[in-house]
Amino acid sequence: MKEIKIRDRKIGVEHPPFVIAEMSGNHNQSLERALEIVDAAAKAGVHALKLQTYTADTMTLDIDEGEFYIDDHKSLWHGNSLYQLYQQAYTPWEWHKPIFDRCKELGIIGFSTPFDATAVHFLESLDVPCYKIASFENTDLPLIRKVASTGKPMMISTGMATVAELDETVRAAREAGCQDLILLKCTSTYPATPEDTNLLTIPHMRDLFNVQVGLSDHTMGIGVAVASVALGATVIEKHFTLRRADGGVDSAFSMEPHEMQQLAIETQRAWQGMGTIKYQPTEAEKESLVYRRSLYIAQDMKAGDFLMPKNLKSMRPGLGLPPKYYEILLGKQIKQDVKMGTPLKWELVS
Repeated sequence: MKEIKIRDRKIGVEHPPFVIAEMSGNHNQSLERALEIVDAAAKAGVHALKLQTYTADTMTLDIDEGEFYIDDHKSLWHGNSLYQLYQQAYTPWEWHKPIFDRCKELGIIGFSTPFDATAVHFLESLDVPCYKIASFENTDLPLIRKVASTGKPMMISTGMATVAELDETVRAAREAGCQDLILLKCTSTYPATPEDTNLLTIPHMRDLFNVQVGLSDHTMGIGVAVASVALGATVIEKHFTLRRADGGVDSAFSMEPHEMQQLAIETQRAWQGMGTIKYQPTEAEKESLVYRRSLYIAQDMKAGDFLMPKNLKSMRPGLGLPPKYYEILLGKQIKQDVKMGTPLKWELVS
């Protein structure tokens, strides 16, 4: 699978998972808090921080009834119109540069999800190194083509999409100029449950579309994300906040700094643990071979004595003959006097 490079960071199965902290609206309309989130994300060990670039007017219509009003009591955003929700959640465009500058200072990659062509133009003016397409926009082919035409790497969340829809999306991106594409397995519920995550889709999607596949994860905790690495995920994206208790539009399913740090550590361990197909002892294991069982003389014996269960035992350490010869050696005579604790060798038996 083709390796992808975003600035100086390489993404692919030969490299540790690329971990993205999604700020979303968790800045709670405070630039100071937004910059604190950047600081905390970098300290937690993520590789990138992602924003969302839109305004309420580029997302929906200012109507507070019917399909424009969130009336689902199970929704985190019940009681808001879509317009009100996006007003609360959007990141002011004038904040993007200071946020991206802070990312650069701290050695992490700053980028964003655009939601319309105006956002792409704006982000291009800031020279972002890559783009992310949200699940709810993965069928917006004009937007896909617009982003792909920049020639920069793209990540596309696949929540809700059918195989046919994804095929259209991937073709649109490729035909419009995207050479570096990563699909992100995603379940578009907030929070999502492990049962609805279906991680086995990751290798299938990778092979079906011949692209790298990652995970945009809305589940609580780190277990699902760690498991995804074992199935080939090269990117992990999680929503991030300073403290869930502070509230905010996405805080309920966002990770706190100590959790994000564990995610960064454990996904790298999962990647390291994948290794290669290997059966023989590793270099590190060779020193442990001595602690295998082997055949030992268990009583003092005189020359001519016969080996029997009472004086021949399989014991640790492993300096004698392997236990697989036990039955063969029973009944054999000892050639010389031996003390209890002598490792049995072929030259000792007749």
